[in-house]
Amino acid sequence: MSLSFVDKVQECARFIQERMAVQPVAGMITGTGLSDSLTDLVVHQVFPYAGLPHFPQATVDSHKGCLVQGSLNGRDILVFQGRIHLYEGYSPQLVTFPVRLLQALGVPMLILTNAAGGINLDFNAGDIMLIRDHINLTGKNPLVGPNEDSFGLRFPDMTRVYDPDLGRGAVEAAAQEHIQLHSGIYAGLLGPSLETPAETRFLKTIGADAVGLSTVMEAIAGVHAGMKILGLSLITNINDPDTPEQTTLEAVVETAAKASEKLNRIITGFVGQLG
Repeated sequence: MSLSFVDKVQECARFIQERMAVQPVAGMITGTGLSDSLTDLVVHQVFPYAGLPHFPQATVDSHKGCLVQGSLNGRDILVFQGRIHLYEGYSPQLVTFPVRLLQALGVPMLILTNAAGGINLDFNAGDIMLIRDHINLTGKNPLVGPNEDSFGLRFPDMTRVYDPDLGRGAVEAAAQEHIQLHSGIYAGLLGPSLETPAETRFLKTIGADAVGLSTVMEAIAGVHAGMKILGLSLITNINDPDTPEQTTLEAVVETAAKASEKLNRIITGFVGQLG
């Protein structure tokens, strides 16, 4: 008899609980080129995705594919080094497996990071943007189908996806480190093809400040799960539709790696504020 999605999540959660003696205060999912961004993380255990029961495998080279249990600034956290994307061919439900796993483990807070293209021309490559809200342009939603009542409400409210209090905490942590932290709207696309100049112009018109190929599925599931969410985008390139420049995954990863130390300092300071 095949297991349901809920059963698979619970089995994976039990596997981790049997090997973890602490209760993490937060879980974090890292974006492209950001698997090793938390250089201040004290690693206690590493669980390769391949060794976790039923866990989907990351297929993109810039995503490490490990779940790390460790401490950051004195707080216990779980870090998913690399995420699962819709464009890899996974269903929205499987993309959100890490979020449901955190929910099953009783983790109350979700930190989402990503590498994104900047649409706001006041941004520069290497800047960091606090996600104030998002626009889901993937055409997908992880809550489609019969509702799993143990996960959350049938119609979750999406007026405050990204927790304002957590956002203020991130702003404070950035200020203490003398790092400029922008704020804006993230547009999530399906991918894997990147935006045309006309698409970028459209995104700018509807209010997007940055664009990427992830995050919104996990954010929706996080809201459904009742978790508090902090979202941070590392801007890896600027999309100006009037003077478009070609970009590559290698360039995105290189910029993310160079700027990841700023992200580490913000998140380290932010996590240190948590009770």
